[in-house]
Amino acid sequence: MSGKTRILSSGVDADALKAQAFELSPDPALVVDANGSLVAVNEAAEALFGQGLGLLARGRFRAALPPGSALVSLLNRAIEEDGRVRERGVHISLFGLPPFEADGAAAPLGDGSVLLTLSVKNGLGNERSAHEAAGLRSLVGLGRMLAHEIKNPLAGIRGAAQLLKSGAKPEDTPLAQLIVDETDRVRRLVDRMEQFSDDALPSLTPINIHQILDRVRALAANGVADGLGLKESYDPSLPPVLGDEDQLIQVFLNLVKNAAEAAHARGDGRGEVSIHTAYRHGVRVRSAKGQVLRGAPLEVRVVDNGPGVPEHLRESLFQPFVTSKNNGAGLGLALVAKLVAGHGGLIDFESEPGRTTFRVLLPIAAHEDVLA
Repeated sequence: MSGKTRILSSGVDADALKAQAFELSPDPALVVDANGSLVAVNEAAEALFGQGLGLLARGRFRAALPPGSALVSLLNRAIEEDGRVRERGVHISLFGLPPFEADGAAAPLGDGSVLLTLSVKNGLGNERSAHEAAGLRSLVGLGRMLAHEIKNPLAGIRGAAQLLKSGAKPEDTPLAQLIVDETDRVRRLVDRMEQFSDDALPSLTPINIHQILDRVRALAANGVADGLGLKESYDPSLPPVLGDEDQLIQVFLNLVKNAAEAAHARGDGRGEVSIHTAYRHGVRVRSAKGQVLRGAPLEVRVVDNGPGVPEHLRESLFQPFVTSKNNGAGLGLALVAKLVAGHGGLIDFESEPGRTTFRVLLPIAAHEDVLA
């Protein structure tokens, strides 16, 4: 099987499928079988959606499309007319991505399957990933600048405010304390941004992911998740993950913290957060440049029953300074995305009112890693 096509269904003729897919479509291509399941995608489709087939094919493809979808119409027409059909300016919403516009074409493959090709008209896929990467690079530079140019003046301002406070009249003391408190708040923000300027590679060692998650759960249970239902569902047979312990704790503590805050927002005392682990066969992760990274089959999901991610934030949720919190800096998920990418992993999410799932995929430790 070529590295440019992923096949799930054993009932599909791989050679014929690959030949027809690349003959008919130089663009992102997806093959939907007679049962409505997604059985193959080409490399351009994986790059477009930023996910491998193992993620794209969750559930039936047709069933996931909204009522009246132009893609359903294209698939049906290709079967009914037994030939290639096209439609321009199709509005598409797939796999949790924001809607985008594309020219679509569909062609029957002779066994009940249909080849669907997309010619995208706006910046998505690799361009979208590159845009997010550029945003992180800008934040790296900003973090370095802030660390060098702001921390020293902040220390001077704080010291001066404390001196003023010690000699201030009783009625002026709260104002001096306000300066101290606000200086400390700015310092914490600078410290968080400075984390982006750390270009050091993670120290990767074989780690039991459940030990990481148990520690995160304990921290959350005695902190932000207090008063919530906090559950876990672990696959006990998972192999070790190849990761940096401190960074992975930071990743999952941030995700659980966000989930707990969302669950608390229900305001009815029935908020819940759950953590799940699983092994996903055949999952591979690609970088923004389309380079094939090592397999990343170890899946961790953090689920909450809060109000969901606001629609207007979903496209840019992992970019710096994007937040729905009144006092949030919008740096937490951007840092999580940076750390996960540094592990050769992938993070994505699905959200609707009453259920939001953040999914992290990570590489497992190879046999030689465990023995080292």
